Amino acid sequence: MTLAQLGADVIRFDQIGGGIDYRRWPVTNTNQSIYWAEMNKGKRSIAVDLKNPRARELVAALISADGDDGGIFSTNLPARGWLDYEALKKNRSDLIQLEIVGDRHGGIALDYTVNAQVGFPSITGPADDNRPVNHVLPAWDLCAGLLAAISILSAERHRRLKNEGQQIKLPLADVALAAMGHLGYIGELMINDEERARHGNYLYGAFGRDFETSDNERLMVIALSHKQWRGLLDATKLEGQMNELAATVGADLDAEAERFVHKEAIADIFDTWISKQTFKSVQSCFDDNGVCWGRYQTARELVESDPDCSVDNPLFDMIKQPDIGEYLVPSQPMNFGAIEKMPPQPAPRVGEHSEAILADVVGLSTAEIGKLHDEGVIYCAS
Repeated sequence: MTLAQLGADVIRFDQIGGGIDYRRWPVTNTNQSIYWAEMNKGKRSIAVDLKNPRARELVAALISADGDDGGIFSTNLPARGWLDYEALKKNRSDLIQLEIVGDRHGGIALDYTVNAQVGFPSITGPADDNRPVNHVLPAWDLCAGLLAAISILSAERHRRLKNEGQQIKLPLADVALAAMGHLGYIGELMINDEERARHGNYLYGAFGRDFETSDNERLMVIALSHKQWRGLLDATKLEGQMNELAATVGADLDAEAERFVHKEAIADIFDTWISKQTFKSVQSCFDDNGVCWGRYQTARELVESDPDCSVDNPLFDMIKQPDIGEYLVPSQPMNFGAIEKMPPQPAPRVGEHSEAILADVVGLSTAEIGKLHDEGVIYCAS
């Protein structure tokens, strides 16, 4: 999806009738998958009977198509048999193949199982509850998808420089394990012999927590840097109380680590002030003093009332998705100085481009395509 939104001609091949994610929730009342439509924005689609040897030959020919833009294949299907890299490479020696796998051993893994393995559910949630907490954001799926795009672009650059292709394996589990290292969790255990504890809604390592205003709006307030801490003190005019607290506990609250150590006492002082203010009053004080904060809102509030989630934001456009309807859809979030941002494009119907792909990419005649359709080898959506 990311590469398609950056202008690549991305062709998805599916079993006739759709793959395993074709009806994945959320779906409409007519069982059309909004999830599938979003993940396949801007792609072209060919539908074939993957059990048919002739269909597999067509897909293999498509994968190894000539030209600088061809010969790049990304899959999370088992890359063996007719999809084996060495087998496909016989048709194009500079083939680039990216294979997303569950783990490095070849096992099955999904975002939730990987997240359980690396320990995040054991440090998520209230400090007084030791049950694992699964968060709903598929972090490792998102990271793996973006790393897949980077991997393909890196391999394509290597091919242009060295005239050689390569096979890339990207284990979902390793994506999460790498993040555990990059963020310091592994080093914290091995060097300090300390395991991260649950801290509820407190920010780890500095000061941050959620608060509720007098009119029942809830905010997340952060003071990570010295400037953010000073802004928060200026906005609330609580510097005197914080100095008294610092003297009592013998701490320098200008240091972010000390703010974390004494987070509960600090939060109590801010909570007393914020709980007596209206949301608009807090908003005005915080914005005037450069406080880092955010308002908690529901997905409905985001979609229905937040201008950042509307066509006022160049990220979004209203598009009409066949079989689903018209709704707000994002393009890619990067903004390039020399490349105009492409508006989001609808996802295809399964098999919508079968005829055009086989004609333009594989080079089949109209008669050959018609025969394949009549024999059930391919499907051409109207």
